[in-house]
Amino acid sequence: MTPARVLVTGASGFVARHLVPQLRAAFPAADLTLCGEGMTPLDITDDTAVRALVDRVRPEACVHLAAIAAIRLARQDPGHAWRVNLLGTLALAEALRATVPECLLVFASSADIYGSSFAAGVPLDETATPAPQNTYAATKAAADLALGAMAAEGLRVVRLRPFNHTGAGQAPDFVVPAFARQVALIAAGRQEPVLRVGALAPRRDFLDVRDVCRAYVACIARAETLAPGAVFNLASGVPRRIGDVLDGLLALAGVRARIETEAARLRPTDIASACGDAARARAVLGWVPEIAWETTLADVLADWRMRAG
Repeated sequence: MTPARVLVTGASGFVARHLVPQLRAAFPAADLTLCGEGMTPLDITDDTAVRALVDRVRPEACVHLAAIAAIRLARQDPGHAWRVNLLGTLALAEALRATVPECLLVFASSADIYGSSFAAGVPLDETATPAPQNTYAATKAAADLALGAMAAEGLRVVRLRPFNHTGAGQAPDFVVPAFARQVALIAAGRQEPVLRVGALAPRRDFLDVRDVCRAYVACIARAETLAPGAVFNLASGVPRRIGDVLDGLLALAGVRARIETEAARLRPTDIASACGDAARARAVLGWVPEIAWETTLADVLADWRMRAG
């Protein structure tokens, strides 16, 4: 599929900063409508505004990234997280189905929806039971399942469930940039050599955000071959210990620091190990992670070193 018009929600966010250049490169003739701060305004929770925008743009593909994406922020204001992540997604899906039913909706779900299913201790594929353990994951699971039901009623949608992804520009609400920010500040002499951390023992399946974005582009390019409601995990299949991620950043920066655990950084519930099976994405989308983890870490650290001055 080579779309003439593409709508991107959440276009001022972290992922979109990497996705938009890839969309422009893949579909140079496409007219991109970017909704986000400082861009085309859109209150995703306003059904009327969403319907009006879709009617005006009439997209042939829509990548829905707008969300309350940080677990901490969702926990602080659950009502807002539910309005944005579930009701906003439903408003967009209904508008697309009613106005441009041929449009492909690419939904950014999350591997967090698997939650306690990770206790099985094996890489999970798309058949794993959603069992969210926090508000953010619950809102994403609800939206994911609702879109799956709407696919049976005519919505053209594909749901991507990326595992932890990071890269330059990510906010310090997430673990890798949270570490990189502190390491960069210590290296610049702007923070005492003490790193304040949460749990270091859990293992996570990390990806580079640019690899995740390639999957969004692949879904649009292969739209005609995808079944309505298709689900794809995006994962490396390699669980990395959080403490090893920290050690890698310290080594890259040549920094020594005392490690202190802060209660405020610990989660009420945490998953010991989360790892995914992305065989379906490899078979159907031709997608595999391409960027080395060492490159990703170096890029995140370089970004925070630049910010630290």
